[in-house]
Amino acid sequence: MSNTTQHHKHTNRLINETSPYLLQHAHNPVDWYPWGEEALEKAKREDKPVLLSVGYSACHWCHVMERESFENEDIAAIMNQHFVSIKVDREERPDIDNIYMQAVQALTGQARWPMTVFLTPDGRPFYGGTYFPPGDRRYGQQLMPGFPRILLSMADAYQNRRHDVEEQATQVADYLKQRSGSPLRGRPGSPSGGIPLELLNTASRALAAEFDPVHGGFGGAPKFPNTMSLELLLRIHQHRQVGEIDARATRAELEMVEASLQHMANGGIYDQLGGGFHRYSVDAAWLVPHFEKMLYDNALLSRVYLHTYLVTDNPFYRRIVEETLDYVVREMTSPQGGFYSTQDADSEGEEGKFFLWTPTEIEAALLPEDAPLFMLYYDVTPEGNFEGKNILHVEQDAEKVADDAHVSLEVLQDSLKRSREILFKVREQRVKPGRDEKILTSWNGLMLRSFAEAARYLSRPDYLQIAINSAEFLLSELRSGGRMLRTYKDGRARLNGYLEDYTFLADGLLALYEASFNSGWFSEARGLMDEAIKLFTDEQNGGFFDTGSDSEALVSRPKDIMDNAIPAGNSVAADVLLRLAAFTGEEDYRRRADDYLRPLADVMVQHPQAFGHALGALDFALSPVKEFAIMGDPRAADTRSLLEEINERYLPNSVLACASPDNTEAIQAVPLLADRPLKDGKATAYVCENFTCRAPVNTPEELGRLIYISAEEENVT
Repeated sequence: MSNTTQHHKHTNRLINETSPYLLQHAHNPVDWYPWGEEALEKAKREDKPVLLSVGYSACHWCHVMERESFENEDIAAIMNQHFVSIKVDREERPDIDNIYMQAVQALTGQARWPMTVFLTPDGRPFYGGTYFPPGDRRYGQQLMPGFPRILLSMADAYQNRRHDVEEQATQVADYLKQRSGSPLRGRPGSPSGGIPLELLNTASRALAAEFDPVHGGFGGAPKFPNTMSLELLLRIHQHRQVGEIDARATRAELEMVEASLQHMANGGIYDQLGGGFHRYSVDAAWLVPHFEKMLYDNALLSRVYLHTYLVTDNPFYRRIVEETLDYVVREMTSPQGGFYSTQDADSEGEEGKFFLWTPTEIEAALLPEDAPLFMLYYDVTPEGNFEGKNILHVEQDAEKVADDAHVSLEVLQDSLKRSREILFKVREQRVKPGRDEKILTSWNGLMLRSFAEAARYLSRPDYLQIAINSAEFLLSELRSGGRMLRTYKDGRARLNGYLEDYTFLADGLLALYEASFNSGWFSEARGLMDEAIKLFTDEQNGGFFDTGSDSEALVSRPKDIMDNAIPAGNSVAADVLLRLAAFTGEEDYRRRADDYLRPLADVMVQHPQAFGHALGALDFALSPVKEFAIMGDPRAADTRSLLEEINERYLPNSVLACASPDNTEAIQAVPLLADRPLKDGKATAYVCENFTCRAPVNTPEELGRLIYISAEEENVT
């Protein structure tokens, strides 16, 4: 045990872990084990059931259950007597989280965190739930049993009704194996020939049916950003703009996207002073957030705001992109270049305390003429909107506020800018929320792509450098013997990487190549996907498993196909494979993606909120993909003018390669660049589809004309 134990009454085996979430429980009176053979062998040897507790560092109710139950000596004594207790960080071990989340969902009809699951010593689940109070509680007509009652009941069932426990555990284990082994190929009724692009209109109609026309977003409270559905709507909007989808829209796709993004950015879910988004809103109006900030949310949200900026040219969206990424630079970037995972909802033991304001605090900080304008614009009132304090949010547009305050719009905007800067500095003196400083490969891959795309589309070399720093860190510190690892903290990288670690990082590296044209990033991305094919492919049923062939055997081998808060590893795999196919012409990449996407197409378009990213990949598979090969020095003015003609547009179904004609290493690494001579000795653009190219051009005007012309509309070379 570590010598840091001497000042604590209790210290358990979690003290040797790196996960901040596990370390938070290292001094509980519970005899916690990390997941591993030691705990499972103890359960078998002593014939005790396993109590598996899964959560994460920024989870508010996880902290509550720890304070109420895991720090309670009496409850801990029950756990220690009757169970072998294992604590898992879901962010470190998405495989374990995925398996047992499916089990709890099947057993109870709902699942979230903290998650508590009771297992046989061989890992089969027989009962589970989420948060349990420390004693029996009544909610209306419903009695919620307390955690001690649950513990004693499960211990009694295991000792005295073993046959029932075994039967339940076998049924659940069989269910889990069936889910992970479901075939994706050859399903009855799955399309065998061509799939029409019009099929995406079904997804648009399904999203329109769930759209909230008042506040934007989908459904009611609690309300999540659902970035992947918004990205899909942007893609469908683009198809309509160029006449590739003719069916009539139930509701204009761009209208749904803009309404959602504007309400979110003006709501309490967005940090109006510091930038960045909180996890979700507990209400339908985006006002009261769950205050934790997740790296992946800010990666995906900054990206959809960036793409909407490209579509609309509205500077509002660019501002949100830059404020969000600047927040990540300031708060979530390690000195080595990796990105941290989360910031807690709580500070000083209170949810949201860091972000809340009273009129008195604002008036004490701001100039007398600025405070009333600030409070009017951000709807700050004496009664507040959250436990007597105020979450800053924007109810009215600036023009209306300026009129009401009898000042010019310019005066208002100058005042607000001054006030935000002052209050941000005041807030920086407060006790900040806790930060989970573990660095996860997959989440870093998401953010790497967002910085790379922002660098490319916004001409931000500082963002490009951040992306490069991140890529260099991940490839040097989270790789061992050619195998990507999952997590890094305090100088230690550990745990074999999962499918999402490989695919998300490859995705980010491809974006970094398209922003920098350093062919090394392309080669790394391709190498990662080639390795992923070896490690994760389900040759029998199609798609990819979440865990590698070299990973430990669990009760089932998970294979997630649905996009949730982050895309499924399979969805990103399909997308990256299709892009690699466009860059390289390798048919095997395209075939693997098609084999995964086509059997699911009908299901995906009917349930787009569960398949948003996968539908984006399907769109890429069905669309005429533009392959841009630019020959010329990427730093030269004539080459830059050609690149800018492409980069000022939203072209999701495209790939972009560029190299100097004398850069043989880059041309060999990226087959799309091969055999592309300069025209008239000047920087030259080739616009291709399926490696069939139009006549090369030298000017931005000629290139702009070719971008939206299909291969059928023009003679090709």
